[in-house]
This record gives sequence, structure tokens and C-alpha cells, in this order.
Amino acid sequence: MISKLTASTIYSTLGNNSSLIPLGIKDVANSCGLTAASYIAGDKVEGKDRFIDEFGTQAIWLGGIPTYKYILDKTIFRHSKLDPQVDVRLFKDKKILDYAKQFAPSEEIRQSIVNASKKQKLFKSLTMAKFVASTALTALSYFGLTKFRHKYTENQIKKDYLENKKHIAESFGSREIPFSSKFSAVHKDNKNSQVSFTGGLQDFMFNPVKNLMIVDGVITGERLSHSRNPQDFMGYVIKEGSFWAFMYFAGPLISKALEKHSEKFHNKSIDLDARVIENEDFKNAFKDGSIKEHLKDFKASKNISDSYLYKFAVNPENNENLIVKMAKESDIIPRLQISLFKKHPTIVDTRKYINLDDLKDIGSKVEKLLHQYEKSGEDIDTFFKSVRKLKRASVIKNIGACIGALGVLAPTIMLAVRYFGDNKDYQVKKDIEAKLEQQA
Repeated sequence: MISKLTASTIYSTLGNNSSLIPLGIKDVANSCGLTAASYIAGDKVEGKDRFIDEFGTQAIWLGGIPTYKYILDKTIFRHSKLDPQVDVRLFKDKKILDYAKQFAPSEEIRQSIVNASKKQKLFKSLTMAKFVASTALTALSYFGLTKFRHKYTENQIKKDYLENKKHIAESFGSREIPFSSKFSAVHKDNKNSQVSFTGGLQDFMFNPVKNLMIVDGVITGERLSHSRNPQDFMGYVIKEGSFWAFMYFAGPLISKALEKHSEKFHNKSIDLDARVIENEDFKNAFKDGSIKEHLKDFKASKNISDSYLYKFAVNPENNENLIVKMAKESDIIPRLQISLFKKHPTIVDTRKYINLDDLKDIGSKVEKLLHQYEKSGEDIDTFFKSVRKLKRASVIKNIGACIGALGVLAPTIMLAVRYFGDNKDYQVKKDIEAKLEQQA
């Protein structure tokens, strides 16, 4: 079963606040807007400087951690003969660990879980080392980019300055042309502005978005502390403030607000994954009433214990339970990855971690939507058409608002600050040219 690019997968991905894809889309909009603003406010040199900063950082930001983790998986884990695909969180509950071994989809996977569980101390240490090293190396890669960018921009400005001076000297013969009048407005101050696998740590280690927040914290601190002048600093204040607000915090808040609006004014829940809402088997189970039996079986396992719920989720005998199927569709229950673009439709990869709270939530959400359908008085087609329309609209509004803020609003504010401020020109260029004039 090859993953197809359908409406449900598109809306599911764009509406997933734990996915890197929406972050990448928002960042591209932000980078394009800020680069365009730099070309408008300054010149080609400032535009290039911003382009390298934005798109270079984006490549490191999105690709750094996965790349370094891949390298570490192929080196330190392979050297230790341990499978990096085994999730260390399986070790927290012995019964769940036993079920992970029992229902492993292959002997190879079962053995990889056994090996990791026998060397838990080493495996935990390697997992922590991978998290720390990949995050630190990504941050260091950004520091390298910053040094390259500053040097590249300085060399470009020097080159343009010397070529311009040579051109003027040739035009006026051998007379020395006074440049002091040209740079009379230059600011003379050229100094930099100074400006356990549990709980929160677990969230940052295993959530790719939160892992990126650590890198972004380093990037933001470096940008502000190493700003080349007050103009540079103010630009980064606006850029980083809007970035953090709309990249990480606004999306989940907007999602919650739109979900509450849908329930309040339409009495329809849209908090299920788009792939569930768009699924025809899910809709038909509402139509024929079979969803009630699926919910009954699921709730019975949920009410016994967490370990029993885990067993219910990974046991192949329950593949036809619709709640389990929809949890797999939502990637709450991880399916076996056959190739880069191919997952098995039913087989669970028991090396991976299942968030049982999320699994319980999907049952509660389905039950709530069922009650809303029964009270709506609408036929099944009308009800689901409305739910799907509301879900799609919420995703579009959410991603659209964030893209608009990052790609249009933030660059506009930066332009306004430049045009209505005391210094419209590119201060970095003026500072370097002033230094060159003094050295002439």
C-alpha cells in the first residue's frame, strides 16, 4: 500500500502541529517575505545577505537534526549492535515491553527489542547522546553559516566599494575624490549591540517540533547577541518575535479556537485527524451503526489497564476494529515502514512508541462525534459533508493566517520600521564603507 497524495493526507499533514511539513511551509513564506523586504529596503548586497541567512538557516534547521541522527544511527548504534528504531520509552512498563516482543511483526524486530531491553543502560545512554549531539551539531552548523555569511557580505561590500572608487578615479583623472560627503550620515560606532526521558525532556527528545525549538532558541540567542548594529538587532527582534509566535504557538491556539467555534455554532467536532474524517469506512460505520460495537470493544479494553489497551492495539486479531484502524490512519499506532513511501496498512511496528493518552482520546472523540450525529437529525451524507468542510476550512484558515503573518505582516513591519526610522539605508554596508574610507 503506497501512501497516496490525497485530500485527506494533505489536510492531515497541514493540520498536524507535530509535523515538520507545516513548519517548513511557514518558514518558506517567512524567508521569501523577509528576503523580498531586504531587497526593497536596501540593495542587492542586503538582499543576498538576507537570502543566505534565511534559506541557509532553513536548510540547517529542517535537515540538520534528521541528518545527524541518521549518521549517529549508522555509527554508534551499529557499532553497539543495537537497533535505533527501538523506542526507549517501551522500557517504562514491563508488561507493555513484553507485549511489544510478543506481537513483534517479525523475528528480527522481536530480537532487536530483546537486545535493546537486555542493554537498557547502554541503550538509554546512546539515545540521550544522539539527542544531545544531533541538536548541538545542528546549532554549530548554524554558527558556521553565520560566520560565512558575515564574511561573504563584508567581502562583497569591500569589492563593490573598491570598484566604485576605481571607476570614479578613472572618470575624474588622478584627482583624489573626497568621500567624506558621501558618508557624512554614517554612524561611527561600529560595535556589536549586546543585547531522564520523562516529563518535559521526553517531549523535547521525541517530538521533532519541540526538538527544533531547542535549535531555534540557540539561533535566536545567537542572532540577537551577535547583531552587527542596532538596525540589525531591531530587524531580528521583529523577525524572531513573529517567528516564535506564529511558527510554534499560534497554530495550536488557532486550531483549538476553530474547533471550539465549530462545536459551539455547528455542534460538530472537527478535532479528529482529517484522514479519519475523510475515511469512507468510518462514515459508513456511522451509517450502519457498527461504530457502536467497535467503540464498545475498544472501551472495554481501555477500562482494564494501559497495558491491556496496548495489547488490544497491537494484537493482529483486532485489526478490523475501526477505532484501531483509525488510530493507525492517524499514525497514533505506528505501522511497519516497508520503504520510504510505503507503510503496511495493518501491521504494527512494535519497536515504536504508542502514546496511550492519544489512543484513548481518539476513542472519546469518535464517541462525541457519534452523539452529535445522532442528535443532528441530518442524514449521514449531509452530516459528514459539513464536518469535512469545517475541517478543511479550519486547516486552511490556520495555515493561511500563519503564512500571512510570517510572509507578509512581519516583512511589512520591518519595512515600516526602516522607512519611518532615522536610518533607511543598510547600516552594515555603511559601517564597512566608512571603515574602508578611514583606511584609504
